Amino acid sequence: MTLRTFIPRSPLTARLIEAREGVTIIEFAILAPVFLTLVLGSLDIGQMAYGKALLNGAVERAARNSSIEGAEIAAIDKAVTDAIKPILPNGTVVVDRKSYFDFVDIGRPEKFTDINGNGTCNAGEPYVDENRSGSWEANVGRSGNGGSGDAVLYTVKVTYKPIFTASFMGGWNWNSTRTLTAVGVRKNQPYANQAGYGTSAGTCS
Repeated sequence: MTLRTFIPRSPLTARLIEAREGVTIIEFAILAPVFLTLVLGSLDIGQMAYGKALLNGAVERAARNSSIEGAEIAAIDKAVTDAIKPILPNGTVVVDRKSYFDFVDIGRPEKFTDINGNGTCNAGEPYVDENRSGSWEANVGRSGNGGSGDAVLYTVKVTYKPIFTASFMGGWNWNSTRTLTAVGVRKNQPYANQAGYGTSAGTCS
């Protein structure tokens, strides 16, 4: 059975059944948006993956180069930015360094007496000002590249607008942004005596 079997024959219907003009443009109009979205989405993912790979490599080099005595931190950070600019030309780079006495200290809070057991130093609870900031900190790390023998957590975040902005589900979005993060952890070379944490006591307010 075909379509011709069920449609009453007349000169008009016969012409409509046999007509093929415009079929190509209609098919193109249906398929083009899907095809372009797939192509641009793939390019978007490609830019993001390549940018992530470049960022990871640059951060690893920067962390290693920062661990020596007399390292020029500003120049090292600039090298990271320069490395990713070709693939993420409009990216905004944010660098954070935190130093710790040892790797096991990374991310831990300053020591305190948790009287109420809620995991936070509340008013009246005593603490040890290990990073010498003058107040209790939820992260014992000190800002900066630290000193001899310190473990340094080096974090770089890059926020950028992708060149190719089409998503598979959401369609076009010219204002979308992406954020890539890379982390490097290194221990500074023992070029001097390592400084310990502070021991001054304080009370949270």
